[in-house]
This record gives sequence, C-alpha cells and structure tokens, in this order.
Amino acid sequence: MGALQTRGLRNLVLCPGSRSAPIAIAAGYFARSGHLSIKTAIDERSAAFLALGLSTSTGIASAVVTTSGSAVANLLPAAIEADRSCQPLIFLTADRPSRLKECGANQTVNQEEFLKPVCRWVSEGPKAGLHLFKLEEIYDFVLEAWNRAHQFAGPVQLNIPLEEPLFTTFEEQEELWRTWKDCQNDLFKKDFGIDKSLQGDFECDISLDPSSPGVIIVGPWRGLSENLFAFQQALRNWQDISGWPVLADPLACVPGSQKGLIQSWELLLPEHLPIPKEGLQVMRLGPMTASRNLEQWLRRLGKHQLLITEGDVRKLDPLGIAMQWSSGLADWLEIRKRSTENCFGSSQNGESELLNKWKRIEIEATAWLDNQLPSHGAINEASLARCISRLLPTNTSIMLAASSPVRDWLAFSDLSVGLRCFGFRGASGIDGTLSLAVGLSIAQGTTVLVTGDLALLHDTNGWLIANVQRPPLVVLLIDNGGGGIFSQLKLVTAPLREFEHLFAMPQRVDPLTLADAYSIPNRQIASLEDLELGMEWALAQNEPVLLRVCTDCKKDAILRNELRNELSKHLQMTFKNGFMED
Repeated sequence: MGALQTRGLRNLVLCPGSRSAPIAIAAGYFARSGHLSIKTAIDERSAAFLALGLSTSTGIASAVVTTSGSAVANLLPAAIEADRSCQPLIFLTADRPSRLKECGANQTVNQEEFLKPVCRWVSEGPKAGLHLFKLEEIYDFVLEAWNRAHQFAGPVQLNIPLEEPLFTTFEEQEELWRTWKDCQNDLFKKDFGIDKSLQGDFECDISLDPSSPGVIIVGPWRGLSENLFAFQQALRNWQDISGWPVLADPLACVPGSQKGLIQSWELLLPEHLPIPKEGLQVMRLGPMTASRNLEQWLRRLGKHQLLITEGDVRKLDPLGIAMQWSSGLADWLEIRKRSTENCFGSSQNGESELLNKWKRIEIEATAWLDNQLPSHGAINEASLARCISRLLPTNTSIMLAASSPVRDWLAFSDLSVGLRCFGFRGASGIDGTLSLAVGLSIAQGTTVLVTGDLALLHDTNGWLIANVQRPPLVVLLIDNGGGGIFSQLKLVTAPLREFEHLFAMPQRVDPLTLADAYSIPNRQIASLEDLELGMEWALAQNEPVLLRVCTDCKKDAILRNELRNELSKHLQMTFKNGFMED
C-alpha cells in the first residue's frame, strides 16, 4: 500500500471482507495520515465502477479492494469497460493461500482466472501467502502493476493470497506504524522504464496532404486526462494548417471554440455534406461514434483514411478501410512537421472552401432545428437534449448513459456550448451507470447524469455510495417506461404487449419513492419550463438529487424520424446539387 500511495494512488474503494482485512487496515493507516482517500461500497460491482469513474476523471488509477470468492467475479463488468475505454484501474483481490485451494475450503474459487481476458496484467503474490514476499519484491510487484495500468492504460489485477492470522491486535498495529521508517523511500521511488512492447504500433504508410480537401472526425476520447491538452492543441494546429471541417462526437472532449466545428453533422449525413469530385482525405481520431450514418458515409469515401489512437494498439477500425497510427495525434503531428516542413509552413487560418460550404449548410440546419425544438412546452427526448446542452453552466460536466441519451445528444444537442461530456461506450453497456457518475462527481465536481430508467434501475446500489459520499450529482432520469432504445429499431413482433415483454421490459418501480428510500432529494419535471427551474434547484443542492421527466418512447421514435426526414426535405429545397444557391 505504501508503494502504491507513493507512486500516485490517491483513491481507494474498499469492499467488506475478512480475508482482505490486512489490506484494509493498511489502507486505513494511510488514510489517517492524509495520503489516501478511502471510499466504501458494499457491492463490489458498484465499487469497481465508482473507482473507474474516479480514474477516468483524474487520469490516475484508483484501486479496488475485495475479499475472496464471488466478490472478484463482480469486478468483471467494470474491468471490461476499463479495458475498452483505456482507463487505468487496479484490483487488489485477497485470496486464500494454496493450502486451502482445491480442497473444498469455504469461499475459495479460481479467482485469479476471472479477469485475465480483459486485464493488461494479472499477477499473484506467493501462493502460500504474501508474508513470504521480501520487502523489495513487494514493491516490485505493486510498482509494475502501477506502470502496467498506465503505459497502455487499462485494468490490472493483483491477486494476493493471505495466510492467517489476518487480524493483529491494536497494540501490534501501533508498534508497526511507530517503527515504519522513511528509509524505504528508495524502494518506493524505484521506477520501471516504458515497456516498448506494450506501446506497439501499426506501421502507417499513409500521408495526409493539408493542401487538399479533407475532414477530421473525432470519436470518443480514450486517452488519459493528462494527455488531453496536448491532443486538443494538436487538433487545433492541424485544423489551422489544413482548414478541414471537424465532425466531433460529444464524448470527444473537443472544446466548443474549436475552429471548423460542424454542428448537427449526424443529421446531415450521409446525403447533405457535399464531397468534392476529387474525393476527401479522412483523419479519424479515436474509436467510432454511435452514428450509423457516419459509418455509411465513411464507406463511401473509400480507403484514403488515417485512424489515430491515443496509445491503444489494438485495431479499432470495424470498417476495415483505415491505416492506423497508435502513438497519438500530438506525436503524429510532430513527426510530420519534422519530415515535411514545406507542407506545414503555411496556415489556412482554420478555413477552406469546403469548410465554408459545410458551414453554410450547418447554419441552415441549426436554425431549422431551433424552430422545430423550442425551449418551452411538452418534453420529448430530442428537445430535452437540445435544452439541457444550453441550460447548464459551462463548468458542469455531463455523463451520458448508453443507449438513447448518448445518441440524442449526438444528434440534437448544441455542441458549440462545449460542455465536458463523459460516456462509457467501451463496451456500450448500462452496467454501473450511477456508480460511474458518482465517481466522476467526486473527482470533477458538479456533474449531471442523463440516463434512462432501466440503466438507473440496473445500478440502484449506486445510491448507497451516493448517500454516503454526498457528491454534487444531478441525476436527470428520462423515464420512458422501459428500454426506449428498442422503439427506434425496426423490430417486428406480434402485439404491443409482446414487444414490451421481449424488449422494453418496463418495471413497476416508482423512481421517486425509491429515491426517498435512499434519502435522495427529488422532483418531478412536467415541462421544459419546469426543467429550467428544476435544474436550478438541483444544482443549488450541492448533493445527489434526482430529477425525473416522463416521455413517450413510441412518439419520440416517430418524432426522431420525422425530424430527420423533414430536415432533409428542407435542405433539398434550400440547396442545389449539394450547395446553397447564391
């Protein structure tokens, strides 16, 4: 614990258990000395997602401590998300010693195997017990785990067999801490060089010519927080050099002030952003967005596409048409500047002929949408996304739950506001939605979670954490009576009741009564006018609160299609051959 704390560990989430008692006692000492913040959670699944939220916000691995047995199995959903989202996370799992394995001993399972498929590294202490480790070996053990979690960011597991006795007397503990010597700092400071085999890269022989037409597509941010500024600066530099349009996912962490940013692009694809006769070069940053229209459009553009990831060496092009560079945009740009000085000598000041044409289309589309989705009247999910994006203070963070919220934000929100949006779409699941938001709000400050009813119900134990930690979290619940996302799919079933039974799965739970049970203040929102007042109240509470809006998922599915179709007709009338008539 001392080595991890000195290396940079600041947040630890502790789950109850007896086998993990020695780790808990050690963590308690460092917490008392002010070097570690301990959060507690009785549900290991919620605990792991809470830690993932903390890690994502800070860019520094948080740790989760569990006892042995099925407790470890509950870490798997968060481990999967950390793996796919490239966020550092350390699992410290207490285990029985080898003498108790494979002999029917209580609470003994092959837990060292559970997380291997998704962890960057899984290692064990001595199978007979951690007490057999020499002090320097312990430091090497945990420090390598720390580096593995951050080099190619993701989850690691340290499985720790602990022999009895697990509990020491208070006097023995006091004696241990009195004799704790700072002379071990040399071991604490020991570092490991970057393992180049972990970085990897795909050889990339594609070049992009900034003097020719192109487009920059920015997917969800999958890097560490400490690298975000360099990424944003490199994006600004390339856009200044090329003048290319920028199509950014809400989760891309692209500031609203970014030059070349095209709003409502998801509604304009694949038909209403004209492609030059000579074609388009494509710079793709990060993984794919949730837009099927974008995928269709990219297939049409062909193979002159470069995909740049922020250290993720895995192949991330489901379309199979892009060359991949995995060492980050900032490094790519620096290398290109050194090798092609003449090409980078001038700037188009963020504008090009193509960008100007697309901007004129965007302005027309934005004005039309503002007219169709006013900030007053009855609530629907499209207008909700647009209003919330303009209603919140700019220093507020947003977390968008998977399924409908993240898709509606992509299509209908005002991205120019530049709110910091978080979303966990590595595996696109609804696991741990509330616990993730609690972790973000603890580290980020005021955070608004926009979620559907099933996603919230799937993680109601997150309210237990929220109730103890009391972070400034506003949960905006879109209650549409089940899995509303399925109403947007072309599903063919028999009667309506069968659709609800097989897909929507509505639950007979009153979320406001449930919030009351957890001592969470709450309000029902009836209209968009109520929303502004309700949000003002919620933000002023500076603690976890719930705002509930009720929507009709079937009507909203029809509305989304109507908006797309009517916008397309409007643009066709306004534009000629893909360009606006002068």
